[in-house]
Amino acid sequence: MTISKITVPTTIHGTKIHLKQLTIQDLPLLYHLMYGDPNPEYKKWDAPYFPLQLIDEETYLTEMTKQLNEGMDSIYLIQTQSDEPQTIGSVTYYWEHEPSNWLEMGIIIYLPEFWNGGYGTEAIQLWTDHLFQTKPQIPRVGYTTWSGNHRMVKVGTKLNFTQEARIRNVRSYQGKLYDSIRMGMLREEWEQTKSNTTSTPLGVNETCKHTPNLQKKPNTNLSNC
Repeated sequence: MTISKITVPTTIHGTKIHLKQLTIQDLPLLYHLMYGDPNPEYKKWDAPYFPLQLIDEETYLTEMTKQLNEGMDSIYLIQTQSDEPQTIGSVTYYWEHEPSNWLEMGIIIYLPEFWNGGYGTEAIQLWTDHLFQTKPQIPRVGYTTWSGNHRMVKVGTKLNFTQEARIRNVRSYQGKLYDSIRMGMLREEWEQTKSNTTSTPLGVNETCKHTPNLQKKPNTNLSNC
């Protein structure tokens, strides 16, 4: 039996936004979005109990260029669906434990003016579809957030993710304790959701041909969806 190779799309089209695979040419812009402000607004929601680890631009560009040249496909930019697309955020995935196909994802929308407009919700839906479609071995997709991030929990529920775990009072921020929350979706749940969708599902219009930092696990806890 011949197993066909899955083509990974470089662009995934939605309605408000599309996801574009990160390239070397994108790195200076992404660096500016992440580190241009030493106290960025997005960090108030993106795991604020962990300090932002600044890195100099030359080191970032060198290391990320190396990873991209080695075939890294774990970062896509979130761009507005317009004649002149604007990069507003990024989605990522990483392996919590690759031998057992345990994959987690993350999202950040860096620009506050695009918070609460449905951009993040659509990005998560497109990214979830993409991961299940291009990685047939994974049984589940999930992300971790915190209880101070009400919108990130809400958007997961809206997209039929299940709250799989709630570890109470383990995140400390500004003198207050918060819960760590794990959201997840099984492949069969995703398939059922797609089968119940009568319209064209997000993510099928794909043009073929990673939080994007140097840590193993990207930040995953933004609330601006």
